[in-house]
Amino acid sequence: MHRLLLLDDDEALAAPLTQYLARFDFELCAETRPSAALKRLAGERFDALILDGMLPEMDGFEFCKRLRASTEPWRELPILMLTARGDLTDRVVGLELGADDYLPKPFEPRELAARLQTILRRVRPAPPAAAPAALALLRFEGLEIDTVRRLVQGEAGAVELTSTEYELLVLLAREPGRVFSRDEILNRLRGQEADDLYTRAVDILVSRLRRKLEPLEALKTLRNAGYCFALPPAEPRP
Repeated sequence: MHRLLLLDDDEALAAPLTQYLARFDFELCAETRPSAALKRLAGERFDALILDGMLPEMDGFEFCKRLRASTEPWRELPILMLTARGDLTDRVVGLELGADDYLPKPFEPRELAARLQTILRRVRPAPPAAAPAALALLRFEGLEIDTVRRLVQGEAGAVELTSTEYELLVLLAREPGRVFSRDEILNRLRGQEADDLYTRAVDILVSRLRRKLEPLEALKTLRNAGYCFALPPAEPRP
């Protein structure tokens, strides 16, 4: 069973959502204030955070920013922003701050469950059956990706990625030189068709990943076509 933390100041939301998500093997815990949520994160294990945008003490965008900037283990916790602030700018800001997905209110609980399942599949994918070492370890000049332990190593040390950034990197790195369109990336990562928001979300995701891989120029943009992985393979080890 996956444990979820809901941070939303609407006290009436938790009870029906807890009952509904239990059908999908989710255990939902709820808090209405960021300070209380931080105490829960420090003392308990959660698999994902459902985060409202409008909160007391600080808004959800600031909370998301603080979590991602933290040195605590929860910095990599998958975040789904759930908020009434549904205009394009606010949704883009949430993704830029490190949210893994975004669902504006009012929402259908079934869609929320589906998005949570997608996020958690990316974080905890089913282990491949006896994957050959050559496929499990992707080695390039200046970059190494261990797909079994989900570790990325650059010349300066470990590269800390969110689950979505990691999945994008592996998607591109498995087929170096192949151009992936934005629609294809979305369909592979999220399982849904692209629209204006999510097309913009791919650009944001690539930009974040590029910054974390610097000074390597691993991702190449092809205007009006998409993105590809551009690092040459590493020399074989003796």
